[in-house]
Order: sequence, then structure tokens, then C-alpha cells
Amino acid sequence: MSHSDIHGVIVLVRNGDRYEHYQDSVTYKASYAASTPLGAVQSHGLGAYLRSLYFHDTSPRIQDVNAELVDLAKIHVLVNSGEESTSVFNSATALLQGLFPPSVKHRTTLANDSSIVAPLKGYQYIPVETAEPANDRSLESWTDCPAFQQHVKNVLSSTKFKEAKREAESFYKAVESYIPVRPVNLDNAYNVCQYLHFTVFVLIPAISLPPTFMQQARGWADFRENAVFSDEQITGIGYIASRTTLSTITTALQRIAFNGDPLRFMLIESTYHPFISLFHQTEMIKSHPELQAIPNFASALAIELRRSPSDARDFLSFKFRNGSEEDFRPVHIFGHREDIPLTEFIYRVGVTYIRCVAFNTVTNPRFGSEICDQQQQRMVPCLWRIFQGACTAWLPWFGKHVLGCGIRRGWGLHPDTPYTTDLAFLQRFLPWT
Repeated sequence: MSHSDIHGVIVLVRNGDRYEHYQDSVTYKASYAASTPLGAVQSHGLGAYLRSLYFHDTSPRIQDVNAELVDLAKIHVLVNSGEESTSVFNSATALLQGLFPPSVKHRTTLANDSSIVAPLKGYQYIPVETAEPANDRSLESWTDCPAFQQHVKNVLSSTKFKEAKREAESFYKAVESYIPVRPVNLDNAYNVCQYLHFTVFVLIPAISLPPTFMQQARGWADFRENAVFSDEQITGIGYIASRTTLSTITTALQRIAFNGDPLRFMLIESTYHPFISLFHQTEMIKSHPELQAIPNFASALAIELRRSPSDARDFLSFKFRNGSEEDFRPVHIFGHREDIPLTEFIYRVGVTYIRCVAFNTVTNPRFGSEICDQQQQRMVPCLWRIFQGACTAWLPWFGKHVLGCGIRRGWGLHPDTPYTTDLAFLQRFLPWT
């Protein structure tokens, strides 16, 4: 059953095309990655496409959202600021330019009746929240994680992977003379594919490669990343990328579903890693086996929260767009052939992301695994004790010099009262002054 009214949308987006970079095959630490002009065009085009779907009068647009001027209370943007931070951030900026293009209505009238239009013919500035892995693991939980690194090593040493490695050996020997990337084998399939894509396929005519080499490199890279970012158990560490991302997604869905919250559209800009885990964890690959692959640049997964006057429940509709050269197509999760109830979705994924929360005793739902968070679990209680001690030391001075001053003098009612600073206190407790 399809539900017509779109109450809100969450869109998970992969960054646009970027210059070739290297990604460690175990730790997933990566070199600097900057967006190419092509990547900016791809992301801008995706933004314009999303605008035509959800913010246009002739489309099944999101309810109660201004299509021309951005309402910052109803739009939230979260960007992965991890290993590919530059490319991801630039892609998000380009997407937002297409989503809410400049408008001459973005203006203000001054007291002298003069009208001022924002620069660049009404450019709309949309705040972007960045998720740095050092303090927010929601969008990049697989780096700096000993448990995930051990999982990668287990995958690479598994019988199935060793058999595939032997099968791929002839291809990698044949392609070895074309690239300087080392090692040239299935363990390093992603970097081999990246080098061929950018250096050979983009900078040099692709005809210089033997037929099917690019396709084979991509196929083996797909195989390797699918093996790493999936797991035999639904709560396994192989799903860490999707489990932490789902925590953010479900929180946003609950906000959208709540009538008292203005949020209607959330953009999550990230890399390819959570896509693969999500496709496996939500069982999309069972009805759409072609999704067992690295999504193309500027791919997008839209999660629409829909309502119908005839049904009191909220439903979710999933749509996927692989790259910038196709339209959204419906995809189905957990064996459903139609929209899935919001309550069922939260129940199904809650088994995984709630476990992820339970791993962290600091009550931060955006942290990943138990082993990854051991350092945070050791540090935060210690910092909390320091904070408590500092508050205790400050309270007597605060009561005497601030509250006492405010009560006795009617603080804020006498602007002529001079302000004085307790220099002795500052010198005693704040030595850096």
C-alpha cells in the first residue's frame, strides 16, 4: 500500500567524484581527498533533483515547507568530517546550492526602507553540522576501532576470501604493470580500482586498458568491501557503519514523526561505507541483489516518512539512486514489498543500534563499539570528576561575588554600577591568565 502524503524525508548521500586517494586496507585511514569539478557538478545536480522531488509545487512535495526560502528550523544537515572530510563537505555544499538556489526573495528591508538582497543574487546560507570522529562516531565509526580492524583481518583470512583471492590472482598479475599501487591483489582491491578509475580512466584514455579490466577491478573491489562491511550476525561488528548511522536516522525519524518538532528534511552526507552495511543489514540485497556493490559517486538513499488520512500510523518508503545518471527507484527492506510501518522499522533496527548504545557507558548514542570506546569510557568519567571538583571550588566564589552582588544590588537594574574582577581569584585558579 502506498501512502501519498510525504511528511518528511531523510536522505543519505555519498560524496561526489574526487581525486584519487589511498585508503588503508585494514585501518581505513585515508589520504587527503579533494572534490573534482565533476564531483561538484554531480552533487549540485543531485541537489536540484531532490528539490524537484520534494520542494516543487508540481511534485508530491514535503508538507509545510517553503520551497523557495530555506526555513532553517525544518532543515538539518549532518556531514561526515572524517577521512574524506574535504570531499564530503564540498559535496554537501554543492548539493545545498542545488537544493536551495539563490533567490531574490532572500532580502531584508532596513529602517530607511532600502531593500538589501543577499550576495550572489540571493545566495542562501545553510548551516552544516559536522561529525568529527574524535567526538562523534555516528558517521564514521569504523576507523580507530580495534574490533573492526580485527574483523577485517578475519575476513581477509577466511576460507571464502582466500578462494576468491586465488581466483582473482590472474587478473591482478595482468593489471600489475599498469599501476604503481602496491600490493596488487584482492586485499588491496579498493585502491587498485580507485587508481584505475581516476588515473587511467579519467586522465588517460580508457582504451589504453585491455577490455573488461576496469569492470573486473570494480567487481573485485565490490566483492571485498561487501565482505568487510557485512556480518553473519545482525549485531556483528561488520555492520558498525550502518548501526551507528541508523542511530542518527531513527532519531531524526522520531523527530519528524513528532508533530511538535519542526524538522522535515535531513541531509546526511557521508562516504560509501554505510551504504553497503545498510543494504545488507536491512536485507535490501535479497530483493535487489545488484546493491551488493560500492554505490557510485553522488548516490542517494531517501527515506520518506509518509502519512495517509485513512491510516493513523506512519510509514516509511525507501528509494535509491545509484549515481547521478538515473532516477530514484523504490527499494524494499526486511522482505516488505510495500511501505514499512515506522514502528516496525524502529523495532527491527533497534536490536542493533540499541546494542551499540549499550556498549558505551557515557550515554552517547553516537559511539560505536565496546572496544572502540574503551578510551572514551576511561576518559569521560575522569573528566566528569574533574568538572565536579571545579564546580565545587567555584561555588563559594560564585555565591559570594555573583549571586550576592545580584541580590544586594539588583543586578542588571543599575547600569552605572562599576564591574570589578577578583584578580586574586583568577591568578590563583586560572594560572594561564
